[in-house]
Amino acid sequence: MNAEVEAVVTGVGAVTCHGVGADRLWRAMTAAGTRLPDRPADPLALMDLPLINLVPDLDLPGPDGSGFGLADERATRFASLAAAEALADAGLDAAALDGVRGAVVLGSCMGEPGVNERGRGGERWQPPFRLASALAGELGLFGEAVDVANACAAGGYALGVALDLVRGGAADVVIAGGSDAYSRVALGCFNRLGAVDPERCRPFESDRAGTVFAEGAGVVVVESAAHARARGALDAGDGRVLRLDGVGWSCDGDHPTAPREDGEEIVRAMQRALGEPPYDVGCVVPHGTGTRLNDVLESRLLGRVLGGGDGGDAGRVPLYSLKGLLGHAGGASAALGVVAGALILRHGVVPGNVPVKEQDPECGVWLPSGAVPLRAGRVLVNAYGFGGNNASVVLGAVASASPSAFSFPPAPAVAQSSSGAGGPRGADSPSAADGSSPVGGGGSSAAGNSGSSFSGGLGG
Repeated sequence: MNAEVEAVVTGVGAVTCHGVGADRLWRAMTAAGTRLPDRPADPLALMDLPLINLVPDLDLPGPDGSGFGLADERATRFASLAAAEALADAGLDAAALDGVRGAVVLGSCMGEPGVNERGRGGERWQPPFRLASALAGELGLFGEAVDVANACAAGGYALGVALDLVRGGAADVVIAGGSDAYSRVALGCFNRLGAVDPERCRPFESDRAGTVFAEGAGVVVVESAAHARARGALDAGDGRVLRLDGVGWSCDGDHPTAPREDGEEIVRAMQRALGEPPYDVGCVVPHGTGTRLNDVLESRLLGRVLGGGDGGDAGRVPLYSLKGLLGHAGGASAALGVVAGALILRHGVVPGNVPVKEQDPECGVWLPSGAVPLRAGRVLVNAYGFGGNNASVVLGAVASASPSAFSFPPAPAVAQSSSGAGGPRGADSPSAADGSSPVGGGGSSAAGNSGSSFSGGLGG
């Protein structure tokens, strides 16, 4: 593998609870509205808190109108839609992919769970991790098709595999990302762990009580810079093409759900992705799930990495808490974080976060309540998963701004309260429109449910 081979991100695509398209994601990010969870129309979801942020109904009949085929399953469909958008954004069509050394790498927590979980299960078990092969078949690609199942860090690992394929000369174009859909099994497990917040996903809030899952997919097109340059993708110079600067992986799997308290492997993943110091980071998209341990530990370790060991400038680097907007999309969360980071770099601004009622004083990070300019041309995305899986991804602007633009503004006080307990719901939120679940569930209110007690674990 040649680390000197430059990899670039030429296209992005997203499917989220706010709808299909990276443009809808960006509108939701800038609106910073609060979205309450849905309740899936699953009569067998016999659990205290069957809460999840669902993608709006995509009308997925089977190919013959009476059943379901693999291409119509939710996670597979999400990946297909996000990939189509990413390829169009990159300026690549079927003809351009013909004969290209291409690959597909997709991360997921549960793969395609619907085929095995529908009702009480099908007549026979179907391998769930075949998202990448399904997408490769759809696109007519005959290179590597890799499904990555490293829990909630899977999307980050997928970007690492893509970078290795490009740097190793095995592929010129890699469609990479992650996708996850509703899984009764996964949601039931988190209910048993007491890890579901009865209100919504509220990272870094002082009274947060767990996470809330979400459906979605994030996909990016990773190319060798040489391939992108040869087809003219770098000619525009408008900042849309970004560098995939680095990906760091590590593992501290000495506990099923919790990381080592010293966080050394998490720090190592971040430093590996960032490269040599000083670390000129303009924004961090954190893992930030809303569990007690995750948010405190990640805040402390960001202080070590970005603040020289004592917090320092870590409190001056703005965080964009994506899970506060979307919920926790499992294996797709890191990929969606990369898409969000790409949009931040393209627009040159860090949107304001979904309002936080009261920030946990143990989480010494800066969560801007309003938009702030991006002060450095790199974004760090973190992802952690059960089993000690850690991944960090760094995106960079191809044409950096002048060094004088990279001075950080004064950071606000850490424990300040933001305006209101939640703010208006985003205009693109399906719950905001009529309270209905995109797969036919009832209203989205979570009021009246019992609290959650889960305090350990970065992943999930």
